[in-house]
Amino acid sequence: QVRLVESGGGLVPAGGSLRLSCAASGRTFSTSAMAWFRQAPGKERELVAAISWSGGSTNYADSVKGRFTISRDNAKNTVYLQMSIMKPEDTAVYYCAGARVVEHPASRNTAYDYWGQGTQVTVSS
Repeated sequence: QVRLVESGGGLVPAGGSLRLSCAASGRTFSTSAMAWFRQAPGKERELVAAISWSGGSTNYADSVKGRFTISRDNAKNTVYLQMSIMKPEDTAVYYCAGARVVEHPASRNTAYDYWGQGTQVTVSS
């Protein structure tokens, strides 16, 4: 059984930082893309950042460019999201996603086959 387990969410003041981790088990994702999505109340799920199988290519939402960094450690089957200079509008449930076949950092959620349960991130103003 494939599992993606997010950790690191919580409450942070505006301007602060958080680091999310997503540990995968049940299959290796070292040859496929992984990503972080988020969903705020009343809004659709949106891409935050995605990373290719090698880590050599990344894709970010315009709203987080320059503030968030996605990375991965294939030896640990783990993907990370370093969030800095956080804003109240970053408040959402953050989901880790892994692709079964896609290698490039795709934006669309349909490119990803496996999803974590999500972790709440709240940024206070």
